[in-house]
Amino acid sequence: MNKVMEEKTNKKVNQRTAKPEVKKERIKKEKTNSIIEVNDLNLWYGSDQALYEVSMEVPEKQVTAIIGPSGCGKSTFLKTLNRMVEMVPIVKTSGSIKYRDQEIFSSKYKEEYLRTKVGMVFQKPNPFPKSVYDNVAYGPRIHGIKKKEVLDQIVEKSLKGAAIWDELKDRLNENAYGLSGGQQQRVCIARALAVEPDVILMDEPTSALDPISTAKVEELVQELKEKYSIIIVTHNMQQAARISDKTAFFLNGELIEFADTDNLFQNPHDKRTEDYITGRFG
Repeated sequence: MNKVMEEKTNKKVNQRTAKPEVKKERIKKEKTNSIIEVNDLNLWYGSDQALYEVSMEVPEKQVTAIIGPSGCGKSTFLKTLNRMVEMVPIVKTSGSIKYRDQEIFSSKYKEEYLRTKVGMVFQKPNPFPKSVYDNVAYGPRIHGIKKKEVLDQIVEKSLKGAAIWDELKDRLNENAYGLSGGQQQRVCIARALAVEPDVILMDEPTSALDPISTAKVEELVQELKEKYSIIIVTHNMQQAARISDKTAFFLNGELIEFADTDNLFQNPHDKRTEDYITGRFG
């Protein structure tokens, strides 16, 4: 009898000790697939705090959506990932953001390099008042590429990458302002691709577009994730559910929940997440 009880006790102990090892292995696996790691990030505009202790790992070559009500810190967080937020003089930050294991807040880290590798597409299409060709070639020229044959290749490759080459290949010398809103946004995406980024940040890229253009951009996002890691801020929860692999829910500057998109929408762990996605507020 004592021997049986001892075997049962040992079995329970072994089960308890085995669990943490599995958990550690899973966390380690997620870490190796992360391209950006954020730890205890705080941000202030002057004396007003906008982000509170945000920690998350952004997976590589997936689409990560950021959702939440207006003023919750979504866009501020996004602009922190390539330090564009620091263009506001009163901004202060604490905590850590690592891009490919390198601390981006380090004084040795070059902002120009970061913003090349972590590109940005804004809410409203913002092409330069130049030709389509010159818009896409702008970044490579800034980086010292002058040969026309090389620029020609980059422009074609980038417009193909943004799924708009066939529409614009005979209009490269036209002013980009003459394009439709959806075409302008895809030219802006091509302009971002032209400098060969690693990560693409998108701040509500379809909010100013019609449904047809929105569908084209969403389809493009699915194609781009084969080569790039994409982080997209959206007010449209249906859009987040359609195109993202992971979703982060922000509220009042805090990261409330971050999970696989299907799990977050179908089985949220936090009551605030459930209240938001079911329309009780926001």
